[in-house]
Amino acid sequence: MTLEEVKKAARKAAFARRKAAHAADPGTGAGVLSSLLAGYRGVPLSGYMPIRSEIDPLPAMAEAAAHGPVGIPVIDGAGLPLRFARWEPDMPLVDGPFGARIPEVPEFFDPEILIVPLVAFSRTGGRLGYGGGFYDRTLERLRAKRPTLAVGFAYAAQEDADISLEPTDQPLDMIVTESEVLTP
Repeated sequence: MTLEEVKKAARKAAFARRKAAHAADPGTGAGVLSSLLAGYRGVPLSGYMPIRSEIDPLPAMAEAAAHGPVGIPVIDGAGLPLRFARWEPDMPLVDGPFGARIPEVPEFFDPEILIVPLVAFSRTGGRLGYGGGFYDRTLERLRAKRPTLAVGFAYAAQEDADISLEPTDQPLDMIVTESEVLTP
């Protein structure tokens, strides 16, 4: 099996686990994420607008926005890194590429902490995303400028000890689930 086929099969299995975890979501994930972010008050960060069955970071993002800039990713095009537009609760949003909402009038900045959505993760900091490489390119660009913390946010059921990684895959510095914070 090629690496592409291995990743495709891993994504399919992880999507099924994530869907089941989402259906049973106790709603505790944002609280665990908020507790972690409290130690970084005022540091510019980016979250994401949840799509499909992704765990919801919005309550933690809203709490963080009271203390400093919070952004959400904007996709400019295939093969490009993400940009981050300042986000505030209840601000006007419009539909962006891939079904994610983005600010109607974007104000861009570079975050120092990225809350990263994912399909699967390993306890060693490996991340399996959707396959577009957006976060890998973005983290590489940001980390070339200064230290940038990548915090994977996922359901515990999304853990996969056998994630196949490539040299371009950027590691997660922490993983937050609905029940714990993992540090590889």
